[in-house]
Amino acid sequence: MRPKSFWRARGIAQSILRRVVTSPKAQSFKVVTEIASLRKRRRDAMFAGESVGLVPTMGALHRGHLALIRQAVEENHHVYVSIYVNPTQFGVNEDFGSYPQTLQADLQQLRSLATEYRKGPSFGQITAVFTPTTQEMYPGLKPSSEIDGQGSFVTITPLSSILEGASRPVFFRGVATVCMKLFNIVQPDTVYFGQKDVQQTYVIQRMVDDFHLNTIVRVVPTVREKDGLAMSSRNVYLGKRRRKVAGVLIRALQAVRKEFVNGVTKREDLLSTAHTVLEEELEKQRALPPQWRSLFEVDYFSLADPMHLTELEDVDPSHGAVLSGAIKMLPVEDPQEDEDLGTGGGKTTVRLIDNIRLGISFLQKPQAQTESSPRL
Repeated sequence: MRPKSFWRARGIAQSILRRVVTSPKAQSFKVVTEIASLRKRRRDAMFAGESVGLVPTMGALHRGHLALIRQAVEENHHVYVSIYVNPTQFGVNEDFGSYPQTLQADLQQLRSLATEYRKGPSFGQITAVFTPTTQEMYPGLKPSSEIDGQGSFVTITPLSSILEGASRPVFFRGVATVCMKLFNIVQPDTVYFGQKDVQQTYVIQRMVDDFHLNTIVRVVPTVREKDGLAMSSRNVYLGKRRRKVAGVLIRALQAVRKEFVNGVTKREDLLSTAHTVLEEELEKQRALPPQWRSLFEVDYFSLADPMHLTELEDVDPSHGAVLSGAIKMLPVEDPQEDEDLGTGGGKTTVRLIDNIRLGISFLQKPQAQTESSPRL
């Protein structure tokens, strides 16, 4: 069997030849809804010696998603983007029913991005957008969001039961299950995830390792708004009032980073800094009249080992740490006429997550990893 490097080199040569004889403007991605059709495309790419990168999404695309796709286009002949709102990663009382679904707008963004790359010197192209139905993805039992629900699931413990998993007990079970399905369907050379969902990247990497899946997990840095708020599909729920306060989460993380750079390494001292920033903002909001304020609750703050996400009492500067947190923006009080309340009218709690690395670069080159270096 020839090594993967042979097929990749062969694929590059074939890709260059095709671009010489084929008009780039004639190329476009295909919207695929059936697994059999996507698998046929994947087999054709494999026999041609061409690489495939997969970017799994739930739609409502923003600049963070586009950054993942751009990374994938630079590293693969073909990029497949999946758009599927997966019901099994939503708890019974979570926002599955109201999660933003903007397929036509998403496809338009992808068309614009694909046109940009067809005109440029990029390595690859977006060639397929996979938009399956739930019946296609879950052909057996109806998907369950119950903690003890029936069905075929992938569980990655203990990673899936801490931090986000403690607040959302079925979330990572659903994520791991749908990603295992997508990886089996596509068999991608590389898959792309964002740093914002840091625990998710650890769960996926563990799944890939434990089940010997032949794919590389690439983690792309978080894309942020001007004030530092991490891009998220759920940001559309915030509205103007809550959006102004939402930046408190990244401010708390950055305050901790400043303390760490100044030599503070003890857990108690570092997390105390974060809670001070959060409490000061909360007191400021409480002092405002209901029609002006935006209240929030702190879900968790974590200072964890960058290899296993186990909690640390003291950070070794040479090893670093993952600092992460989650807050819940509470429903808008006393909404005013014509006020921008966001999608959902400000009635739902909006959960925000974010993280930064202390003392270590997040983006790791897979080929440079060693047994003693972090995988992600």
